[in-house]
Amino acid sequence: MRSAPVTPAGDRIRWVELPGTGPARVCVHGLGASSPAVFTEAALHPLLAGRRTLLVDLLGFGLSDRPEDFGYTLEEHADTLATALRAAGVAGADLVAHSMGGAVAIVLAARHPELVGRLVLVDANLDPVPAPGPPGGGNSGIASFTEEEFLAGAWRQVRDAVGESWWSTMRLAGRVALHRSAVHLLRGTEPTMRELLIGLAQPRTFLYPAADGEPFGAGRLSAAGVRLVAVPDCGHTIMLDNPDGFARAVAAAT
Repeated sequence: MRSAPVTPAGDRIRWVELPGTGPARVCVHGLGASSPAVFTEAALHPLLAGRRTLLVDLLGFGLSDRPEDFGYTLEEHADTLATALRAAGVAGADLVAHSMGGAVAIVLAARHPELVGRLVLVDANLDPVPAPGPPGGGNSGIASFTEEEFLAGAWRQVRDAVGESWWSTMRLAGRVALHRSAVHLLRGTEPTMRELLIGLAQPRTFLYPAADGEPFGAGRLSAAGVRLVAVPDCGHTIMLDNPDGFARAVAAAT
């Protein structure tokens, strides 16, 4: 395991690094997840093995520190990730990023373009959500509570709603980090993640579950040069549900 300080207070982002050659591949998890937990099987697939690969946990999640005086906006996540990548000697990397991690990766590519050579988004969040959903699991359900409610015990409703698999990594997240990240993911960015993605110069691929059909705004994304790839036999966590299909899609994109 490796790490780098990413805040003035010395809070550290940590990652598991798989040795290899060629441009680095950087994997970034979604809300409440951890990159070593969700990407390792796919990263070791014969089609993807042999490349230097960093399985990075964003600040507040997984192996990384969980400061409570950090804002956890998408921009702050992107900037601290950039600091960690520079410390790791990474530039022009292939970013493979799932869900909320995809939103962070888009912001990273826009704010720190020299760090990102290619962008592979795995069913990523592209748009703000006008209002939180009903209390429960998922980013919208988490954001339905105030921070005070969530920390006072509403997190237990989230635990019970998300199920054993997601909770296995979500329980490692700082509760402040989890709530603030969910709130800021719903608020999105200005311009939106979708607009930022459309304006990026890097090669961009968007993976989505075939069963869901094309993502909203597929025509505009395609017209902007974003390659849309349907992956069969999977749900939102494509890399866990169909590691072989995921590896084939990532290998073709990178």
